[in-house]
Amino acid sequence: MAKKPVTSRSGRFFKLAGMTASVAGQYAGQKARRMFRSENDEGAQSESYTRMAGQIADTLGELKGAVMKVGQIASQTQDFLPKEFSEALEKLQKEAPPMPFDVIVGQIESELGKPIPELFEYLQDTPYAAASIGQVHRGRLHDGTDVIVKVQYPGVDESCDSDLKQLRMALKLGGLLKMPKESVDQLFGEIRERLREELDYENEANNLRMFHEFHKDQPWVLIPRVIPDHSTRRVLTMELIEGDHVSKVCSDRYDQDTINLIGHRIFELMADQLFRFQCIHGDPHAGNFAYRPDGSIVMYDFGCVKKLKPEIVEAYRNALNAALDEDYEALDRYLIDLGARVSNQPAVDEAYYAMWRDILIVPFEQEGFYDFADAEIHKQVAAKTSTVFKYLDRFKPPVESIFIDRMIAGHYWMLKRLGVQAAFRAELEKYLHGG
Repeated sequence: MAKKPVTSRSGRFFKLAGMTASVAGQYAGQKARRMFRSENDEGAQSESYTRMAGQIADTLGELKGAVMKVGQIASQTQDFLPKEFSEALEKLQKEAPPMPFDVIVGQIESELGKPIPELFEYLQDTPYAAASIGQVHRGRLHDGTDVIVKVQYPGVDESCDSDLKQLRMALKLGGLLKMPKESVDQLFGEIRERLREELDYENEANNLRMFHEFHKDQPWVLIPRVIPDHSTRRVLTMELIEGDHVSKVCSDRYDQDTINLIGHRIFELMADQLFRFQCIHGDPHAGNFAYRPDGSIVMYDFGCVKKLKPEIVEAYRNALNAALDEDYEALDRYLIDLGARVSNQPAVDEAYYAMWRDILIVPFEQEGFYDFADAEIHKQVAAKTSTVFKYLDRFKPPVESIFIDRMIAGHYWMLKRLGVQAAFRAELEKYLHGG
């Protein structure tokens, strides 16, 4: 039986405060036990982290809202949390238990000011999708238009700031934040800003219109149209545009040529948003994209959109060019411009940059094509993550470009799951040299 959702601010506060106290107690106990060991027992520490992370992930999943969204972001930003925590949070990407339908109906009727039968010919009670700050239901308007209705969970927006403070305290008292305070302030500031935008469905409606305009010359990009008189700050009604989830793109309906075409279009989408529009779709997981056998790509969920500063885009372009040219002295300078390198620390060893370049450059250096189905870049990156500690004082989380990194990582996984075979070097060069 589903638990009654915690929607009141006081209820959420006490739930998070209890989690924080428990995590802090476990961390203190772990530190005390370490004092009596002759050497650091990594196995015991890992077990303790796993236990704490599991408790935090369970609490965030039950509360949904801002804290669950932060958990999802944290699972993709593994450079500032122990791996046990990132792994526990990954399930928040996949598991979002739905809210009871009567809660959803109450929210829609409160926002739109009319009973459901007046608003819709029908509204399905089973969610079409459930996520961290809201869920989606399929319906039909009285004029016959098939729609999806995105409904924000009650209480989520009012509790956003206090939720974030509690989560930050839990991570700090659990010894899980491995960054200087300044970096933590920046990171949580960025997350708070994106969440504020994502909690405003009127903002998302504007984003949908903006991306329609961006992609107006690309008929293969399909973006739902907003139904304004059925939409408010907490309810967003859009036309239903269906496509196949990545898991349904199979060989009998999609031949390899079509899959490769979709792969090139995914790259074009990503590069256009980064270098031409300087505004990116910031939540690129598999549930936010769908595909059609004619090679079309459907894009969903425009709550998390990041407008990029022109100087950040230029620094990103320069850093990529320097890496491709193996000019590591220049790369070091551009990473400072990007906010990823601490400017008053000595330059980083060129061999360190060369190691990462050799891992990440592979899809752009292949003769013929690169087969993403066999890609193991993520494994190679994971294997080298420990080398970061050698230069911990010289790097900092690149807050301005963190959503660029999320976008690239998300699209890498889509290309891999689709099994795309493609060579992207020529396309990349076009964007890097002002094309």
